[in-house]
Amino acid sequence: MIRVLLVDDHQLVRMGLRVLVDREDDMRVVGEAGNGQQALTRLAHSPADVMLLDIRMPGMDGLEVLRRLAADPALRQVRVIVVTTFEIDQYVFEALGAGASGFILKDSAPTELVHAIRVVAAGEALLSPSVTRLMVSTFAQRWTAPAAVDGLDTLTGREREITAWVATGRSNGEIAEALFLSPATVRTHVARAMGKLNARSRAQLVVLAVRAGLTVQFRDSTALPRV
Repeated sequence: MIRVLLVDDHQLVRMGLRVLVDREDDMRVVGEAGNGQQALTRLAHSPADVMLLDIRMPGMDGLEVLRRLAADPALRQVRVIVVTTFEIDQYVFEALGAGASGFILKDSAPTELVHAIRVVAAGEALLSPSVTRLMVSTFAQRWTAPAAVDGLDTLTGREREITAWVATGRSNGEIAEALFLSPATVRTHVARAMGKLNARSRAQLVVLAVRAGLTVQFRDSTALPRV
C-alpha cells in the first residue's frame, strides 16, 4: 500500500486529489496539509511514502519543505511529486534541485497522476526524456560558468561522464548502449554519483549536472555530453 500525503493550500484541490488516490486499490491518503509546517507535523504522526506537494503556499512553502526533508534523515525516504499549475518554471526547477522526484500539472488526467505516484513510489524519477531536455535547454543557458557543486570533485571520470548522460534524459539502457556498458554497470555508476552528490532523486542529479556544467547543448539529437 502506497501511503500518500496531500499538501496544498486549496481545500478543493486536496479533495480532488483525495478522490483520485483513494479509489485506487494500492494507495491511500494518510493525511492532508494546507502549508509546509502542517505537512511536516503530519509526517511526524503519519508516515508517508509519497507527498503530492504544491510549491507556492502561505507560510512555509514547498521549497522549504523539500529542504527540511533533505536535512532530516528520518524523512529523506519520502518521495515528492510537485503538483503545479505551471509547466517548467524557476520554482519547479528549484524544487527538482531540492530533491523532488518530478512534477505533474494540476490539470493532468487522473491516470497520469496515479501512474506518477506508482513510478515515484518505486524509486524512479518522474521526468521523461523530452521534459528533461527541455529543462536542461531552458535553464543551462542561465549559468555563464559552472557553479560549485559539493562532492563533484569526488566523482570518478566515468561517474562524471554518466552523470552528464543522465542530464540528457536518456535511460540507463540507452546510456549503456551508447557507452557499450551493461545497464547494471550504468545503474551502479548513477547510484554512486547520487550518493557522492547527495542527490535524493535522479531528477535532482539532472539539476546538479546542469549547475556543474556537465550538460549537453541540444543543437541536434546526436550531441554528446561535455565532461
